[in-house]
Amino acid sequence: MSNHPIQTVSTSQDKYKVVLAIVAAVAGVAAYYMLVNQASYVRVAALVVGLLIAVVLASTSDAGREFFVFAKEAVRETKKVVWPARKEAGQITAVVFGFVLVMAIFLWGADKLIGFLLYDVLLGWKK
Repeated sequence: MSNHPIQTVSTSQDKYKVVLAIVAAVAGVAAYYMLVNQASYVRVAALVVGLLIAVVLASTSDAGREFFVFAKEAVRETKKVVWPARKEAGQITAVVFGFVLVMAIFLWGADKLIGFLLYDVLLGWKK
């Protein structure tokens, strides 16, 4: 859980910046699909330009700056993670696959047993 208090966009200027950023992103995506008869690079350029404008507009608002600070902190924390070695990752994967196999067999057996008890023993139906 985060220890940062929840804040809303405070000024109307920030609200307009966020709304314009959303509009720019939507316009970029819409341009990509509307330019279906154009060359691929034109479509991709329209998408990238719309998204870049959205990022620039969002980064000028307080909420956008806070988001980028959060993203930088998240990347910094990810770099601190100690990833398992290849051998250890393989062993963990094998244990997970083994557990999944055992559970699949158990659930299949439980289903067959319940089906047998319900249909053959209790109701007397033969499959």
